[in-house]
Amino acid sequence: MFESPVMLPEPPIVSVVIPTRDRPEAVVRAARSALAQTLSPLEVLVVLDGPDPETREALLALGDGRLRMLELPESQGAANARNAGIAAARAPWLALLDDDDLWAPQKLERQLACDPTADEIVACRLLYRSASETFVAPRRLPEPGEPLSEYLFCRQGWFKYEGVLQSSMLLAATSLWRRIPFREELRRHQEVDWALRAVAEAGARVRWVDEVLGTWDVAAAGPRVSASSDWRYSFDWIRDARSRVTRRAYAAFVLTRVASRAAEGREWNAFPSLLREAFRAGGVRPKELLLFFGLWFLPHGLRRGLRQRRTDRESRAAD
Repeated sequence: MFESPVMLPEPPIVSVVIPTRDRPEAVVRAARSALAQTLSPLEVLVVLDGPDPETREALLALGDGRLRMLELPESQGAANARNAGIAAARAPWLALLDDDDLWAPQKLERQLACDPTADEIVACRLLYRSASETFVAPRRLPEPGEPLSEYLFCRQGWFKYEGVLQSSMLLAATSLWRRIPFREELRRHQEVDWALRAVAEAGARVRWVDEVLGTWDVAAAGPRVSASSDWRYSFDWIRDARSRVTRRAYAAFVLTRVASRAAEGREWNAFPSLLREAFRAGGVRPKELLLFFGLWFLPHGLRRGLRQRRTDRESRAAD
C-alpha cells in the first residue's frame, strides 16, 4: 500500500476524505475545491481504490503539502476506500467528498461555525446537476421532531430528492465515523445506511446548515451501481434496516424507492408483492400510494415533463 508524505505546519482541524478510482481529471477538480476551503488548517486525503498510477501522478502535480494519497493494493469498492481514509485521518473532524462533486470555498467553515458536538452530523445543501435538470437538494429540510427515516423516505411533494443525505454534504467527528464504519458489503444505500445506524446505534443527531455549499454533479459521474434497476437489492436492504426506520418510512420506501426500480425494469411480478408488503407493514399514506401507481402506469416521458416543470418553477423562484 502506497501512502504519500504530508507536510502540515500544524495539526489539521478537518480531514477531507475523497475516494476515487481511474478518474484523474474529476478527482483533481474535487481535490482543488477541498484545498480551496477558507477553513485552515486541513488535510485532503485522497484514497485510490486500487493501483492507479495516472491518478497518482495527476494529484502529485498539484504540489500541495496538505494533500495526502493512500493507494490501496486492490480495488474493494467505495465503502472500503472511505473506511480506509477515515482510519488514516489525523484531524478531529472529517468530511467526505465524492470525486465527481465540488465544494464552495466556505463549505467547511460554515459547517463548523455551528459549533457541533461529537455526536452531531452536520449536513448542508448542494446544487444537484444532471444532464437534464438542476435544482437545490434536498428540496426541504426536516421539520422539528421528524424522524430521520421519515424525512428521507416519506414524501410531502411529488418529486424525488425531497429529503436527502448524500456523502458530500456531511461533516462529523472523526470518532463518530470510526465508531460507525461504512458497511463494505453494501453496493447501494451506503450513506443512508450509515446515517440511520449512526442515529440508532450511536445516538447521533443531524443538524443542517441551510445553505447551498457545493455541487452534486451527476452529469459528470460515470455509471453507478445505484442506477441499476435491481429492485430486489433495495428491497432486501430496507427489510434488513426495518428496526431503524418507522412503519411509515418503511412503507414509503417500498412504494417509491423499491417500486421505482421495479417499474423501470417493467418487472410486473413485483407489483403485487410490493403493494402487499407496504400494507402488511402499516403506515401507508395516500401520497405514496398514488406515487406507486404513477410509477407503473404514467409514461416515463410524462413524469419527466412534470418534474422538469417543477424544476423550472424552482429555478425562477430562486432568481
